[in-house]
Amino acid sequence: MKQAVFALGLFFSPVIYAESLALTAADCIQLQANGVITIGNPVPCERLRRVDFPHYDLNGQKRTGQLIVLDVVAPQVESLMATLWQAKFPIHSALGMEQFQGNDESSMNANNSSAFNGRPTTGGKSWSKHAYGVAIDINPLQNPYVNIADDGGIKVLPQASAKVFLNRLALRPEKPQRIGLADERIADLFAQHGFLTWGGDWDKPIDYQHFEIGSRTYINELIKLPLDLAQANFNQYAASYRQCAKSEVGSLSEVRARCIAKVRK
Repeated sequence: MKQAVFALGLFFSPVIYAESLALTAADCIQLQANGVITIGNPVPCERLRRVDFPHYDLNGQKRTGQLIVLDVVAPQVESLMATLWQAKFPIHSALGMEQFQGNDESSMNANNSSAFNGRPTTGGKSWSKHAYGVAIDINPLQNPYVNIADDGGIKVLPQASAKVFLNRLALRPEKPQRIGLADERIADLFAQHGFLTWGGDWDKPIDYQHFEIGSRTYINELIKLPLDLAQANFNQYAASYRQCAKSEVGSLSEVRARCIAKVRK
């Protein structure tokens, strides 16, 4: 694996290793055979990259994972995963969605972190940001999807999260510390790498596991640009957030909220 440059806090340091690779024709055939991508997907398989990276699991053991993402965002995802590794943020597993036949609920039930999946939005018909390879779900069990119906009824996915992880505090009196939760510190690290939208900020649904780069307008803008220009654009997008966060004063919550409002497209 090659050297990756990552941001922790507001500075860069060249350590840790991660690597992104173009998918082969055989990879694309496998994704299609397992329902992860279709001919009508908003981006073709040739635009996808597989990011291989080391991570710690929830027991502190070193593992290797992978995320498939859009080629434009792949270098920033390399850096992001290196950042999480150095921060020792644990990831239960990061297996390819072909191992779950593209079934999002099966992946969530296995507490699997993932990125690309050619599927519609949960409970909807339009393409999910995952179908563009510009969204990442992290530790679904610790960070559930919470849908709130008009009548106030709540549906939690995965269901196993309902009894344990709707309370978002890692530290509670007389209880063991919970790890792997996506909180504002983790949301800030994702934002530093261009994933400015966190589902934990939403009102309905609340999607604690979900991070994405921004609007469909911005995504389509990136897709249409030549790759080198698109990557330069996205790198500047991430840098703009970091520069804003460095200049702002206040708590992490205040700084993140103000800078996302200023920078997100």
